[in-house]
Amino acid sequence: MREGLIYKALSGFYYVESEGESFQCRARGVFRKKGLSPLVGDRVKFQIENEIEGYITELLPRQNELVRPPVANIDQVLIVMSAKEPEFSLNLIDKFLVIVESYDIMPSLIVTKKDLLSEEEEAFIQDKLDYYHSVGYSTHLISNLEDQSAMLHMLVPGINVLSGQSGVGKSSLINAARPESNLETGVISNALNRGKHTTRHVELIKTSQGYIADTPGFSSLDYAHIDKYMLKNCFPEFVAAADECKYRECLHVNEPKCAVKASVGETILQSRHDHYLQMMNEIETRKVRY
Repeated sequence: MREGLIYKALSGFYYVESEGESFQCRARGVFRKKGLSPLVGDRVKFQIENEIEGYITELLPRQNELVRPPVANIDQVLIVMSAKEPEFSLNLIDKFLVIVESYDIMPSLIVTKKDLLSEEEEAFIQDKLDYYHSVGYSTHLISNLEDQSAMLHMLVPGINVLSGQSGVGKSSLINAARPESNLETGVISNALNRGKHTTRHVELIKTSQGYIADTPGFSSLDYAHIDKYMLKNCFPEFVAAADECKYRECLHVNEPKCAVKASVGETILQSRHDHYLQMMNEIETRKVRY
């Protein structure tokens, strides 16, 4: 019996790295009976059948997991947005941040395509990134291939997930961090103002710093697992101010003597509270799933 890391899942096979070797594995039927499914990023025990094939027999305990993209044991999520093409969106940034926070995973924020900006546009985006940095997030504004070493400085040891819309430059960033990966880069669809999907499966790509998970791009975000009480805790600056609220369970919406609302426009960015209220409304009006 050996232990290893699932670095790719494709067509019912799981590709496991163990002590510098790679094995193509199937999962034992016991996982289906238990309602379990191995994920990329899982540490597993497996039984070797021959030189290159085996069977996964056990999933080791997970630190965390994402449903979309399906990756386990994540150390950092790099939220990749573009400054242009598709257009920079604070609303989308906040939705991504909330989802990552809800899984108690460390997010970092990368905005690409700086080279397409005017000085005024760059100053606007940098000002917003300075705010997110003040809240506690690592932020970066870069040109796609500005500096091949820049991407490596953003990675943490372990598993780093790139997440964001298609067409924002995720594959280009991976190519910069590890040129030999040579991933296909996408072409922007002007009609839809979003990228064509170029990544078709989740795979961990090894770098000198750890692993990068290249994940299928997506433009819709699902936070059905988040309720209104969890939502307020996904905004770090709200948590910091909430001790001064009159009511312990203050939702920072209509309650009197709310310290969060009192800070909006001063120490809390107006757009952050606006997007919070939008998400709160979506959560309170969504249909119950059975």
